[in-house]
Amino acid sequence: MALRIGIALVLGLVAVSIAMIADRRAKSGGRGSSPIATARNAPVQLVRSDFVRPEARWLVVVFSSSSCTGCAAMTKKVSVLESAAVATCEVEFTEHRELHRRYAIDAVPLVVVADEAGVVHRSFFGATSATDLWAALAELRGSALPQRPVTP
Repeated sequence: MALRIGIALVLGLVAVSIAMIADRRAKSGGRGSSPIATARNAPVQLVRSDFVRPEARWLVVVFSSSSCTGCAAMTKKVSVLESAAVATCEVEFTEHRELHRRYAIDAVPLVVVADEAGVVHRSFFGATSATDLWAALAELRGSALPQRPVTP
């Protein structure tokens, strides 16, 4: 009888402990005691006059920060897309706080591709390959790599 009571007490304590741990995780979002911001907002419309060469058909913007370890690499990848039809620029946080605020940028690096009206057609958060950036821009411009002809 005493053994059954002892087992019941141990099982009860285990159940209470599990419930307390589950409650703590639920309150913290399952990520420990420190909250982690995971919001990622990409603008859907830009005012082209806020950026370089508003007359260009396409605009590729890198929203960045000097404290971001991957931002410089993204800026370099975007800069090679510059052409007569494509304007590129970096909007670094400490230099352009107002633009980051206006467009609600909450994560960097963020690359957006907008047309001449400022409509954002693509956005990329974090490290993105040069191939993916080029392919997205080529698709939007209608100049994807030509298909090989089908031979009978």
